[in-house]
Amino acid sequence: MRPNLLSRTLQIVFIFCLLSLAKVGAQVLNKPEPADNPNLPGNSAWTAACASSDFNEYFVDFTWTIPLVNPDNEFILELSDQNGAFGSTTELARTSDHNTDFEFQFQFEVPTDVRGENYRFRVRSTSPAQTSPPSDAYSMYYIEYNSPLLISQDGNGTIPPGGTLLLCDGNSITLRPHNISNPSTYQYNWYRSGTPLSERSDELTVSSAGMYYVEVDYGSICSGSANTLSNTIEITTGTSQGIAVDPPSKTVLCPGDVITLQANITGFGYNYTWFKDGVAITGSVINGDSYVIDAAVTGFEGDYQVEISGSGICIERSAALTISNADSFEVTRVNEADIVLLPTQTKTLSVSTTANTPLYQWYKNGAPISGATSNTLDITETGVYFARVTENGGSCPSTSIDSENTNVFSPDTFELVIEYTTSYTPCNVPDITLGLSQINAVASGGSKTDVTSDISSSFSYQWEKDGTAITGETASTIIIADNTSNGDYRLTGTLDTFSPNSNTLTVQLRSNQNVEIFSNGTVFCDSSNPIVITTSSDLGGATFEWQRDGINLGGTSENLSITESGRYALVVTIDGCPIQSNEILINDFDDSLLVLDSDQNIVFPEGESATVTASGAQSYQWYDSSNNLISNSNSATLTNEGEYLVVASFGDCEVSRIITVAYQDIFRVPNVITANGDGINDLWVLPNTYSRRPEVNVIVYNEKGEEILNEANYQNNWPQSTTAFTKQNMVFYYKIRRESKIVKQGTITVIR
Repeated sequence: MRPNLLSRTLQIVFIFCLLSLAKVGAQVLNKPEPADNPNLPGNSAWTAACASSDFNEYFVDFTWTIPLVNPDNEFILELSDQNGAFGSTTELARTSDHNTDFEFQFQFEVPTDVRGENYRFRVRSTSPAQTSPPSDAYSMYYIEYNSPLLISQDGNGTIPPGGTLLLCDGNSITLRPHNISNPSTYQYNWYRSGTPLSERSDELTVSSAGMYYVEVDYGSICSGSANTLSNTIEITTGTSQGIAVDPPSKTVLCPGDVITLQANITGFGYNYTWFKDGVAITGSVINGDSYVIDAAVTGFEGDYQVEISGSGICIERSAALTISNADSFEVTRVNEADIVLLPTQTKTLSVSTTANTPLYQWYKNGAPISGATSNTLDITETGVYFARVTENGGSCPSTSIDSENTNVFSPDTFELVIEYTTSYTPCNVPDITLGLSQINAVASGGSKTDVTSDISSSFSYQWEKDGTAITGETASTIIIADNTSNGDYRLTGTLDTFSPNSNTLTVQLRSNQNVEIFSNGTVFCDSSNPIVITTSSDLGGATFEWQRDGINLGGTSENLSITESGRYALVVTIDGCPIQSNEILINDFDDSLLVLDSDQNIVFPEGESATVTASGAQSYQWYDSSNNLISNSNSATLTNEGEYLVVASFGDCEVSRIITVAYQDIFRVPNVITANGDGINDLWVLPNTYSRRPEVNVIVYNEKGEEILNEANYQNNWPQSTTAFTKQNMVFYYKIRRESKIVKQGTITVIR
């Protein structure tokens, strides 16, 4: 029996200690530790997190100590930034199922933006709020890109033959990966001949020979498993050959001259490419060390270069050699390219030239015009005209250049084009201006020529609406400022025998009339008291629709009865344009619309008062506990204990709230009196809340439970004699009732 009794005693002591700790101690959250993945073979915790879309499942162990956390607690696993700081954390997991487990595991996934060597974990509890120490630092990377990189010069996507690039004369080459999206968002490890370099960006500027390659930097552990190591580019160095173009016998040519440009390096089997004004004019040709220029070819003049390349030499381009035209000049057509010629009209053609001593000859339809030997020509016939200008002096005489052609034709008809010349949206503007924008001469073949500037002032005009001429509107523009003038407009022009009509423009202006709606309320109580919306507009014979939240409600009634909340409007079609009224917002009735500026349970000392103010309603009525109306404003002053009622009206809707007023206990009920007859603390004196009140009943019991006092309207006069106390310290019990409800109870110790 004794061992069992001892064991039971120890258990009780242990439980008592735990309970004591739970009352006075605080939980200890230990730092989380990497854990084995139970879904993988083996039994070892991870040392670095190398996550990807193919694998992203990790676990950490977490322990904590008593006391127990609160039932509503959650444990949250948080991750630091890449430097191990917790100023901005990332939540990895949370649980509320382990509030009685002092050791458990969190499962988490590595976020896709995690890349760094010094990430830390911590665990935070919510109830009570505690935070564990941070874990050790770990290398963690989400391996988003997991394929071999490809690098090329400037990332142009072309890997050179044999993977070799030649670096010439101390210049530099920039290498970049070209097969990875958003390359600048990653860090990289660059290598030269196996030696790591300090550069970490997505480009490497190379100025020395070596074998260069790169990989995405996924840290000291994850980089090896990511498989991003690139191809190798071998950089070799060389020197230039001093390529140049030998100066020809002359560089200023006349038409018919032919010269040969010759490179200064020949006979080595190199590749040559010739350029004019920076653009290649030949392919890369083996031993193509010369180029022929024929001055009879238009546009021969320019800057010429040759580029040399080949095995073991640097690609090199020569300085530019300028070849010019000895007597180059320009001929410019001054008049328009297309000219409309009306009967009896005369038009003048003209050219200008930069020739020093020009001779002119005009041609019509390919044949020279007798006597037309000046820089201008007056014409009265249709046809195709040009001027031939011949240089009659200088170092290259008899050079001729033809001007551009001028097409002169008689129109088959004219086309007038009108448009809205001020901002216009149908049914959205009160006025609009229409105007002539263009006159086209139309040839028999259908081709059109803009002749607005030439003959717009020669036409006479007439505006029409819906096919009828408008009196007095004979200008090329018209202003329409009244919605009663809505319709289709066009312009007719007259010139000689031509009377073309313009295109038609439809004008639909909005009315200046306003549509206004009214309602007998804005708060919907129930279907038995519908809200009615009316309008001051005359809807007789009009096209209209009622809308709720922009949706047509159908129906043809001029008044609308509302049975649900929403935003209501009336759309009336006037002169073809819809005019929307003001909007009325109808809300569902909500008793929270009534707001009181105080709590509904009010306590203040007896003899004082409290004023309660209501808001949100249209009218108010306040009643005391005897159902007497004490106020019909938005506030009432309450002075007596009891329940008060406020009734608030929202149109046909009402909300009632009860406010309870109680007096504050300024004095506590005493639990000790000294009945020794000295006149100090001889009587049991109750606060005014309980004494001298007919509705309050005071009862006192002796230590045997016998009732010795039971009074309403207690006068603070117990005990009336000290002779009833036979002991030094006697304990009595009391209850205070108000309307059969116990409001106070306790003990009274009487000291003699």
